[in-house]
Amino acid sequence: MRFICRGIGTASVALLMAVPASAQKAPLPADRFTMRDVFDLEWAAEPQISPDGRRIVFARSGYDIMKDNQRSTLWVIGSDGADLRPLLPAGREAGSPRWSPDGTRLLYVSSTPDGHAELFLRWMDTGQETNLTRLAESPGGLAWSPDGAWIAFTMFVPEKVAPLAELPTPPPGANWGPPIKFIEGMNYRADGAGYLPTGKRHIFLLPADGGTPRQLTGGPYDDGAPRWAPDGRALIFPANRTPDADYNPNETEIYEVSVSDGAVKALTHRNGPDGSPAISPDGKLIAYTGFDDRDQWYQVTHLYVMNRDGSGSRMLAPKLDRDIQEPAWSRDGLGLYVQYDDQGDTRIAYLPLTGEIRPLAQGLGGLSLDRPYSGAAYSVSGDGRLAYTQGGPDHLADLAVARAGAAPQRLTRLNDDLLGQKKLGSLEEIWYKSGFDQRRIQGWIVKPPGFDPARKYPMILEIHGGPSAMYGPFFGADIQLYGAAGYVILYTNPRGSTGYGEEFGNLIHHDYPDHDYDDLMTGVDSVIGRGYVSPDSLYVTGGSGGGVLTAWIVGHTHRFRAAVVSKPVINWTSFVLTSDALSLYSRYWFSGVPWEHPEEYLRRSPLTYVDSVTTPTMLFTGEVDWRTPSAEAEQFYGALKIRKVPTAMLRIPDASHGVEEHPSNLIAKAAYILGWFNRYRS
Repeated sequence: MRFICRGIGTASVALLMAVPASAQKAPLPADRFTMRDVFDLEWAAEPQISPDGRRIVFARSGYDIMKDNQRSTLWVIGSDGADLRPLLPAGREAGSPRWSPDGTRLLYVSSTPDGHAELFLRWMDTGQETNLTRLAESPGGLAWSPDGAWIAFTMFVPEKVAPLAELPTPPPGANWGPPIKFIEGMNYRADGAGYLPTGKRHIFLLPADGGTPRQLTGGPYDDGAPRWAPDGRALIFPANRTPDADYNPNETEIYEVSVSDGAVKALTHRNGPDGSPAISPDGKLIAYTGFDDRDQWYQVTHLYVMNRDGSGSRMLAPKLDRDIQEPAWSRDGLGLYVQYDDQGDTRIAYLPLTGEIRPLAQGLGGLSLDRPYSGAAYSVSGDGRLAYTQGGPDHLADLAVARAGAAPQRLTRLNDDLLGQKKLGSLEEIWYKSGFDQRRIQGWIVKPPGFDPARKYPMILEIHGGPSAMYGPFFGADIQLYGAAGYVILYTNPRGSTGYGEEFGNLIHHDYPDHDYDDLMTGVDSVIGRGYVSPDSLYVTGGSGGGVLTAWIVGHTHRFRAAVVSKPVINWTSFVLTSDALSLYSRYWFSGVPWEHPEEYLRRSPLTYVDSVTTPTMLFTGEVDWRTPSAEAEQFYGALKIRKVPTAMLRIPDASHGVEEHPSNLIAKAAYILGWFNRYRS
């Protein structure tokens, strides 16, 4: 589930050697998208436009088929689309580019030969570069001072803890096994990171010409990415610095820290999260995002502006019922650029301090590889030119530019050499009314290459996770692989999805999964009614929150021939006590803790309805998934085995909640899903 962040999984390439024969029936035509093609996909990320708006540096990412991992290096292109070229030598991995205020230098993170992530500086006129640091931990949250003389960043600071017990020292050559873990923290592990070391992330300062980083903040708190005040005397940052921060994860505030003496002062004081601070060019105002916490499932993130000292806070665009992200001030300080999701689309708009919001660009996306999630990035230059990632149903993220008064322009076509030679599934947007309460639900149908409306096709219902997330008209490798195999695919944004306002997103408050089931089934009926899908050849799958709904579906209907339940929650009681955010789920997703409300947890758990399941069901799980731990899938597998329902379980060694980092995981997941469906295909 995409509750807090999307984890990154790992696994062995050996999984590819074990793809079920039923997924390999006949060779696909050469013009179809294949599993091998996944290794050749590329995408643009982290676009950073220069202060003068003339050039864009971005991370060009792809996969290494020999090392089975993701690789990324820096490229540069003119904002007119000219002179696309690598900035670093081939094979040199790098990311997090940041232009200096005058545009003459570029700061970025790259690995040294010994594998350490360090800060590097490049002079853009000569191409000279230098390694600025020798850090013990990886840097993040990079920010130049206004005069270009200093660099602020965050870094983890380990904390030494006295051992509870003193153990004897092993004799030379002895093997006593791995170290014992002694755990006392509330949040002791995180998906994608594993068991957490003791310590906190703090803010550091480094001279831009190199030297020894100086730690600016400290204490038992994790400090967020800093932003400089225009006078260079202070930094503004978000953090949860309450004494019981681990028990109140949403209680973040905006803080100021003095560069001279490290004094920290809170600027916001409300109950709820405040983040993404941005300081106006004249230093008089701070914009930030957040909401007043009501312990509610879904709460829209609004944009606020306050005086530099924290007084006079007011909400901008109160009528915009969408989550606002990444505010950035215009050079004249009269308004802000913002990003937000709206009905399957991601947009950038300009929001004046007084006046109505002005849309500037849409179609942002392309950063989700396997499934068509929203997800984008942008930056803005001093002259108001925007550089952003643009996605579409036929391509992953490319670079695009936009500005007020001019039509957006796509600058790159990174996958034309691959996807331009393929016949992809075609996408159609649909709207239909839910059978529960007649609310309008948005969805998309992907039809296989060579689609013939006179035929009857098998159909896969693909359900997104979150559940507070959004699908859209974006490329997804899984979706195209299913289409190439001859399936029609339906994916939708049922109630609880983001991009449709707070009321719609909060319809599942203390009631998930329930009537989103009706939204999904009505969508299936809507597509069947078009005449080209066989009602006797339906299949269903989903990951995370989509895995919850898939398990719920097979416990409430027998209309699907087979199902694949990926990384699910099966038993809400075990989930809220073993997932990687102990203080979050029982507070926001339920009426209280499970021992006080056992009936609610039982009513909403797919395990409760296992006695009704007859659908052949495969479970998919990563063995180090700490978001929806493997025991969730194992419970459903065990229950189905006891009941003699046809079932199987796919386990990915060393994989966390996501699979995108290692392409073999992504391919194996799609291959086994198709293999399972093909086994029961009519």
